[in-house]
Amino acid sequence: MKAAVLREYGEPLSIEEVPEPTPDPHGVVIKTEACGICRSDWHAWQGHGEWADDQVPIGQILGHEPAGRVVAVGEQVRDIGEGDRIAVPFNLGRGHCGYCQNGHGNVCENGIALGFEEAAPGAFAERVHVPSADYNAVHLPESVSPVEMAGLGCRFVTAYHALAHRADLTPGDWVAVHGCGGVGLSAVHVADALGANVIAVDLDADKLDRARDLGADETVLADAETDVPTTIQARLGGADVSIDALGIAETCRNSIDCLRPRGQHVQLGLTTDAERGEVSLPTDAMTMREITFLGSRGMPPSRYDELLRMLERDTLSPGKLVTNTVSLAEVPDRLAAMNDFETSGIEVVEFSASS
Repeated sequence: MKAAVLREYGEPLSIEEVPEPTPDPHGVVIKTEACGICRSDWHAWQGHGEWADDQVPIGQILGHEPAGRVVAVGEQVRDIGEGDRIAVPFNLGRGHCGYCQNGHGNVCENGIALGFEEAAPGAFAERVHVPSADYNAVHLPESVSPVEMAGLGCRFVTAYHALAHRADLTPGDWVAVHGCGGVGLSAVHVADALGANVIAVDLDADKLDRARDLGADETVLADAETDVPTTIQARLGGADVSIDALGIAETCRNSIDCLRPRGQHVQLGLTTDAERGEVSLPTDAMTMREITFLGSRGMPPSRYDELLRMLERDTLSPGKLVTNTVSLAEVPDRLAAMNDFETSGIEVVEFSASS
């Protein structure tokens, strides 16, 4: 089968023939129908993460936002059958630890990350193995297309988990979103669907226009003359919840500084080699204003049903964020386009029916 393989950090992924996976006793193999192209793939391609013991190994098949149809089933799998349409979370739990059993499988103590670890080859490939399938595989309604589900990907579920489960969000609250790439635009759309008011921040006016289309009530163009926190404080009196969807020191600090007292900052963006996982924070001011700092990673597979119900009711439409569908051969160029933030919204690899 064809797959996109990391052979050297920062150099184009190699599109090559690799062996097809076979299911372990508790796993299934899916024929990949679509897979999102995420900035986390870009981080992996660049070799980021060594500062957190999280660097993707050379030889890895990248890709972690797949949807597809099951073509092989392990002998001990109970709830998944051949022909089932499923989505796969990137944060794969084993289903047995206390975190999994209590609904927090996204931080499973023995979990692995699809597309980022040798034990979990990714979904820029025509076939993908899904371990612990009874726990991880998410059945898809027939009404949800593979491209739409790939658009849901890690960005949409991460944004949903951040706002619906991690932050204490109340309808009518103001949510600031710093960075309107895939996860930022997802957060705008999710916050709007959950009844919040949204102010979106970005350097790119076109991305702010997309944010408005997805539900942003206010926008801030973060050019060199704009003090983002002061602008948000002046307009709103501060945000109740603020998300750093980019992961650089400036957006993280702006997110915290734009909050009103007792506000909540949620960190979604991962840092680059400029920050190497460390950002200086105004801890005294955060203490005096009772600011909460929250991390959020993916979403437990046991809670995907919440999102799927919202999709079926058209309360959420991740397909609105999909701006481009490409072939597997185009993945190396689309990752390179992220070097200068040249992509917009969510791009998805669509695999041919004959793959």
